[in-house]
Amino acid sequence: MPYVKVYIHFVWTTKKKQPLLNSSDMRQIVWQHIRDNAREKGIFIDFINGWVDHCHCLISLGVAQTMSDVMKLIKGESSFWINKNNVCSGKFEWQDEYYAVSVSERGIDIVREYIRNQEAHHRHKTWDQECDTFMKEHGFQKYSTR
Repeated sequence: MPYVKVYIHFVWTTKKKQPLLNSSDMRQIVWQHIRDNAREKGIFIDFINGWVDHCHCLISLGVAQTMSDVMKLIKGESSFWINKNNVCSGKFEWQDEYYAVSVSERGIDIVREYIRNQEAHHRHKTWDQECDTFMKEHGFQKYSTR
C-alpha cells in the first residue's frame, strides 16, 4: 500500500468573477456542502474558505486522484447543487480554470491561516490584486492568446 501526503492549494473563481457568494452565511453553506460532498467522494479537504467571487481550498490528494478530476468533481457538483437549491439569485457557475500549487509540510499552517482570513484579507485587496500576488509568488506567467 502506498503512503502519500500531497497537499495542494486550489483557488478558483465564479464565472466572470461575479460576486454571487455575497453573504457570509451563504458562503458558509456552500463551503460546508463542498466539504460534505468531497468527503462522500473520498476527497480530503483540509481547509476551505473564500470570498464573494472565489474559493480557496487546501486538499490532500489521494494516491489515485488527479488535480483535474478533483476540480471537476468539486466545481461541477457544487455549481449544480447551488442552482438546484437556489442558494443565490441567478444562474451560478464556476470559471473553468483554477490555480493550484503544492504546499510543503512546513507551509500547511501558513496556508490554512491565509485561507481562514479571506474576509479580512479582502477588505484591503481585490481578487485581481490577490491573483497578481499569487501568480508572482508562485512563478505563474500570464499568456495572451492573441
